[in-house]
Amino acid sequence: MTNIRSLVSRLDLDAKIAQIQGIVPMDLVDFAKMMDPTSPPPDLSRGFPIEIERLATVRPHGVGHLSLGQQLNEDLEGLRDDIARLQEVAREVTPFGIGVLVHAEGVSGFVHPQGYQFTTPWGQAATWDPTLSTLVGRTAARQARAVGIHLFFSPVLDVARDLRWGRVHETYGEDVELISRMGIGFIEGVQGAEADSGILATGKHFLAYGVSAGAVNQAVTQLGRRELVDVHAEPFRRAIAEARLQVVMNSYNEIDGVPAAANHWLLTDLLRGQLGFDGLTVSDYDSIGMLHQTYRIAPTPGHAAGQALAAGLDVELPSAAMTGSLRSLIEDGTFSEEVLDRAVERVLRLKEQLGLIPGMTPARPIPPTPPVERSISEDAAREVAAASVTLLSNDGTLPLAPGQRSVAVVGPAADELRIHFGAYSTASESEMARAITLIATGQLPGVTANPEVFPDLFQTRLPGIEPIFEENTRRLHPEAVTVLHALRAQDESIAFHDFGSLDQNAPAIDVDSLAAAVDAVDVVIAVVGERTGWAGNNTAGEGRTASNPTLPGNQNELITALHALGKTVVTIVASGRPLLLEPVHNASNAVLLAPLLGPVAGPVIADAVFGVREPGGRLPSTFPRTLGQVPMYYGHPFGSGYVHPSRPRHGYIDLPDSTPLYSFGHGLTYTDFEVELVQAAYADGALSARARVRTVGERAGTAVVQLYARDEWASVVRPVQQLIAFERARLDPSAAVEITLTAPLERLAYTWLDGRRGVEAGDVTLLLGLSSADIRGESTVDVPTLILPAAL
Repeated sequence: MTNIRSLVSRLDLDAKIAQIQGIVPMDLVDFAKMMDPTSPPPDLSRGFPIEIERLATVRPHGVGHLSLGQQLNEDLEGLRDDIARLQEVAREVTPFGIGVLVHAEGVSGFVHPQGYQFTTPWGQAATWDPTLSTLVGRTAARQARAVGIHLFFSPVLDVARDLRWGRVHETYGEDVELISRMGIGFIEGVQGAEADSGILATGKHFLAYGVSAGAVNQAVTQLGRRELVDVHAEPFRRAIAEARLQVVMNSYNEIDGVPAAANHWLLTDLLRGQLGFDGLTVSDYDSIGMLHQTYRIAPTPGHAAGQALAAGLDVELPSAAMTGSLRSLIEDGTFSEEVLDRAVERVLRLKEQLGLIPGMTPARPIPPTPPVERSISEDAAREVAAASVTLLSNDGTLPLAPGQRSVAVVGPAADELRIHFGAYSTASESEMARAITLIATGQLPGVTANPEVFPDLFQTRLPGIEPIFEENTRRLHPEAVTVLHALRAQDESIAFHDFGSLDQNAPAIDVDSLAAAVDAVDVVIAVVGERTGWAGNNTAGEGRTASNPTLPGNQNELITALHALGKTVVTIVASGRPLLLEPVHNASNAVLLAPLLGPVAGPVIADAVFGVREPGGRLPSTFPRTLGQVPMYYGHPFGSGYVHPSRPRHGYIDLPDSTPLYSFGHGLTYTDFEVELVQAAYADGALSARARVRTVGERAGTAVVQLYARDEWASVVRPVQQLIAFERARLDPSAAVEITLTAPLERLAYTWLDGRRGVEAGDVTLLLGLSSADIRGESTVDVPTLILPAAL
């Protein structure tokens, strides 16, 4: 620390400001040259011409961070070389040869056109297996570090309880325990158990980003501090304490009138004071600019930068739009240089750890840079995807036996690859660049390159883009096959009929034609879903809030029409979030959820349909029956929601059943399980339950045994149920196993009326089951008072 402080004191003001600024590849494009009528027009077929040597002109005092580092080059070897050259140029202009922190994304694998892809985080959470999120993190980090990436802006630790929000697929669902364990697994995969892998993870978004008013992206969050601290901050608390999380990114929202980017209570009192965080905080892209441009609490860009620094935010990303105006405000005393110094110290401390400061040796040796990997076995991606496919309902129709019944496939997702990818994936990353190029070159009718389009491409509809994006996905993943082709690989007699559309303005289903097409068919497999991403006409993704999150287009109509024709219907839903599926449930004999499985989706889904592998997933989120129940989650407080263990409460007068369609933790397999609570206890600071699990049936299967707790009496209102432990158990036919689930008592901690945190003495009921609604045994234990120490 002394050496770092000494180094900071030797930097002039411009060099200090440079360390808290980012730069994006587009900053290195010479637009003046591109627009010069005397110069030949640039070839934009491979994107905009990036000139790394311009760094010295654009950032003459140095640069702290490269945002969107993966965008320098579409080829992995080329990217490695370009990042290395950028580091050389940066060291030449930065005092003392300090290197650049290079950032990228990695929630579903390294986000690069040649990155290896896994199922989306919501799908990873459906595995209920933290070792698989570790596998995702480790694989992504290895591929990214090989090209010179230092920092992943992953994982997303937001608690997502409103299915209308477009970013649910980036999260690990609605429950704090599941989010914490999956997030910690990912972080340890990226950083290594000792945080010495040479690449670091970032927890985001701090705080309560997924609980915006109306689920509108970046809107106000209206929660009390107790829920913010005890629920939404808990995954961050756990990641800091258990996984050495060293970087946190702020949220876009405002809480009680104060935007997160300027919220001292949030970024300093809570994060550093209560949670004990001592690392680096970085701004989500343009969130500092929003203080001036959106929220209008900062009169100038410089004031926005100063407010963010004073609140405890250390770095402006992606570029330098606000901090570029900070110098004069420090010189005239409006903002303190000491606050700037604090932020620069945190940046340089991280750079020292990653070996980016000449003459300073990292405390832990950095392992050798791995070689660039272009091709990685699909086995890992298939393992994760197979464990995330979730069987929502089944009357015995599944699994199908190839060749025993005549089968037809319908639905707009049957022969499409793109629908299985989310935002922050190879597909969506490539689509952004492709869309910008198409717009800039006038190749999209009705869309022009104007200031209204480019700043918020997430919101701009792009007519006719779907075939272009589908072709792009097939180019990126030539080995991938669609669900239709994968099903036909196991039963070549399967027919395909092109019915159904995702288009919001799709015409009504031609029922007569549909009836004629499936007349002689025993089983119809309807492959449906929604597209998720950034650019294009997606119904989910960043900036894509849905007022009615159901299957888009005429897909519901297609499934209900098949049911009305008397057909056996198997519905496969490709989605990265809960949807309103009651019409689908009522019209289907079986419903299978495929939570954005990536390039291996087709074969994994086909294996589940034909029973080659069991569907291994359990839901990380609650599925409501109707829109009026939203937001809906299982761990609601006493007196609210749909479970009332204390006394009857009010429900919906127009719903015969106010419970969820599919509950948190739900997921069927092709066998059944008997689960018995053998013993429940509290001892030595931990709650425990011993369970006996036995398969019932002729197939092997995987049980996900779940332990919930309910604090029966407290001085503040507590949840009716709270997940505290879980375990996957693979059992052979007629086999039995005993499992002991344990959790420290502090998992039930909450903020008391006097501000302390802990658990009050009294009764805690332990509930053992196979989902939040499928409880097989319960027992009440007495626990002592637990008072947690305050963080330093």
